[in-house]
Amino acid sequence: MSGGRMVFEYALLRVVPRVERGECFNAGVVVYCRGMSFVAARTRLDEVKLRALDPGADATGVRAALRAIEGVCRGGDGAGQAARDDAGRRFRWLVAPRSTVVQPGPVHTGLTEDPQAEVDRLFGLLVR
Repeated sequence: MSGGRMVFEYALLRVVPRVERGECFNAGVVVYCRGMSFVAARTRLDEVKLRALDPGADATGVRAALRAIEGVCRGGDGAGQAARDDAGRRFRWLVAPRSTVVQPGPVHTGLTEDPQAEVDRLFGLLVR
Protein backbone atom coordinates (compact mmCIF):
# COMPACT_ATOMS: atom_id res chain seq x y z
CA MET A 1 0.00 0.00 0.00
CA SER A 2 1.37 3.43 -0.93
CA GLY A 3 -0.01 6.73 0.42
CA GLY A 4 -3.27 5.12 1.56
CA ARG A 5 -3.91 3.53 -1.81
CA MET A 6 -4.71 -0.15 -2.12
CA VAL A 7 -4.50 -2.58 -5.00
CA PHE A 8 -7.78 -3.27 -6.75
CA GLU A 9 -8.74 -5.55 -9.62
CA TYR A 10 -11.45 -5.10 -12.20
CA ALA A 11 -12.95 -6.76 -15.24
CA LEU A 12 -15.35 -5.51 -17.85
CA LEU A 13 -18.57 -7.40 -18.38
CA ARG A 14 -19.24 -7.97 -22.05
CA VAL A 15 -22.42 -8.91 -23.81
CA VAL A 16 -21.82 -11.41 -26.62
CA PRO A 17 -25.26 -11.93 -28.18
CA ARG A 18 -24.07 -14.63 -30.59
CA VAL A 19 -21.12 -16.44 -29.07
CA GLU A 20 -20.20 -18.06 -32.37
CA ARG A 21 -19.66 -14.62 -33.97
CA GLY A 22 -17.61 -13.18 -31.10
CA GLU A 23 -19.05 -9.67 -31.45
CA CYS A 24 -19.46 -7.89 -28.14
CA PHE A 25 -19.99 -4.64 -26.29
CA ASN A 26 -19.26 -3.53 -22.74
CA ALA A 27 -22.21 -3.67 -20.36
CA GLY A 28 -20.65 -3.38 -16.93
CA VAL A 29 -17.66 -3.52 -14.66
CA VAL A 30 -16.88 -5.55 -11.56
CA VAL A 31 -14.31 -4.25 -9.05
CA TYR A 32 -12.58 -6.09 -6.21
CA CYS A 33 -10.32 -4.69 -3.49
CA ARG A 34 -8.93 -7.39 -1.19
CA GLY A 35 -7.63 -4.88 1.36
CA MET A 36 -11.16 -3.62 1.97
CA SER A 37 -13.04 -6.90 1.38
CA PHE A 38 -14.90 -4.99 -1.32
CA VAL A 39 -16.59 -6.32 -4.43
CA ALA A 40 -19.17 -4.45 -6.50
CA ALA A 41 -20.52 -4.31 -10.01
CA ARG A 42 -22.36 -1.72 -12.03
CA THR A 43 -24.14 -2.70 -15.22
CA ARG A 44 -26.21 -1.18 -18.01
CA LEU A 45 -27.69 -2.94 -21.02
CA ASP A 46 -27.64 -0.88 -24.21
CA GLU A 47 -30.53 -2.44 -26.10
CA VAL A 48 -29.69 -0.54 -29.29
CA LYS A 49 -26.27 -2.22 -29.41
CA LEU A 50 -27.80 -5.56 -28.46
CA ARG A 51 -30.33 -5.38 -31.30
CA ALA A 52 -27.65 -4.22 -33.76
CA LEU A 53 -25.65 -7.38 -33.08
CA ASP A 54 -28.63 -9.72 -32.79
CA PRO A 55 -32.15 -8.49 -33.57
CA GLY A 56 -33.61 -11.59 -31.92
CA ALA A 57 -31.62 -11.36 -28.69
CA ASP A 58 -33.38 -11.89 -25.37
CA ALA A 59 -32.94 -8.46 -23.74
CA THR A 60 -34.88 -9.55 -20.64
CA GLY A 61 -32.59 -12.54 -20.14
CA VAL A 62 -29.43 -10.49 -20.65
CA ARG A 63 -30.66 -7.83 -18.22
CA ALA A 64 -31.44 -10.57 -15.67
CA ALA A 65 -27.91 -11.99 -16.03
CA LEU A 66 -26.39 -8.54 -15.46
CA ARG A 67 -28.58 -7.97 -12.39
CA ALA A 68 -27.57 -11.38 -11.05
CA ILE A 69 -23.91 -10.31 -11.18
CA GLU A 70 -24.73 -7.21 -9.18
CA GLY A 71 -26.62 -9.41 -6.72
CA VAL A 72 -23.70 -11.78 -6.25
CA CYS A 73 -21.50 -8.78 -5.47
CA ARG A 74 -23.97 -7.51 -2.86
CA GLY A 75 -24.17 -10.97 -1.28
CA GLY A 76 -26.91 -12.22 0.97
CA ASP A 77 -29.40 -15.03 0.74
CA GLY A 78 -31.16 -13.78 -2.38
CA ALA A 79 -28.07 -14.04 -4.57
CA GLY A 80 -27.43 -17.78 -4.50
CA GLN A 81 -24.66 -19.95 -3.11
CA ALA A 82 -21.70 -17.92 -4.46
CA ALA A 83 -22.97 -14.79 -2.70
CA ARG A 84 -22.32 -16.39 0.68
CA ASP A 85 -18.59 -16.60 -0.08
CA ASP A 86 -16.12 -13.88 0.84
CA ALA A 87 -15.57 -10.97 -1.55
CA GLY A 88 -12.49 -12.52 -3.16
CA ARG A 89 -14.18 -15.82 -3.97
CA ARG A 90 -17.21 -13.99 -5.39
CA PHE A 91 -14.96 -11.89 -7.61
CA ARG A 92 -13.02 -14.93 -8.84
CA TRP A 93 -16.28 -16.75 -9.58
CA LEU A 94 -17.63 -13.76 -11.52
CA VAL A 95 -14.49 -13.28 -13.63
CA ALA A 96 -13.98 -16.97 -14.45
CA PRO A 97 -14.07 -17.47 -18.23
CA ARG A 98 -17.38 -18.69 -19.58
CA SER A 99 -19.03 -19.12 -22.93
CA THR A 100 -22.34 -17.39 -22.32
CA VAL A 101 -24.03 -14.22 -23.49
CA VAL A 102 -22.57 -12.23 -20.56
CA GLN A 103 -18.81 -12.78 -20.33
CA PRO A 104 -16.08 -11.24 -18.17
CA GLY A 105 -13.10 -9.68 -19.88
CA PRO A 106 -9.52 -9.97 -18.67
CA VAL A 107 -8.71 -8.86 -15.13
CA HIS A 108 -6.74 -5.62 -14.77
CA THR A 109 -5.24 -3.97 -11.68
CA GLY A 110 -4.74 -0.51 -10.27
CA LEU A 111 -4.36 1.47 -7.06
CA THR A 112 -7.19 3.26 -5.29
CA GLU A 113 -8.18 4.91 -2.05
CA ASP A 114 -11.88 4.40 -2.80
CA PRO A 115 -12.97 1.22 -4.61
CA GLN A 116 -16.58 2.41 -5.00
CA ALA A 117 -15.29 5.50 -6.78
CA GLU A 118 -13.38 3.16 -9.12
CA VAL A 119 -16.61 1.35 -9.96
CA ASP A 120 -18.18 4.66 -10.97
CA ARG A 121 -15.07 5.94 -12.78
CA LEU A 122 -14.52 2.76 -14.78
CA PHE A 123 -18.20 2.46 -15.61
CA GLY A 124 -18.24 6.02 -16.96
CA LEU A 125 -15.00 5.55 -18.88
CA LEU A 126 -15.53 2.07 -20.32
CA VAL A 127 -19.26 1.36 -20.43
CA ARG A 128 -21.24 4.58 -20.92
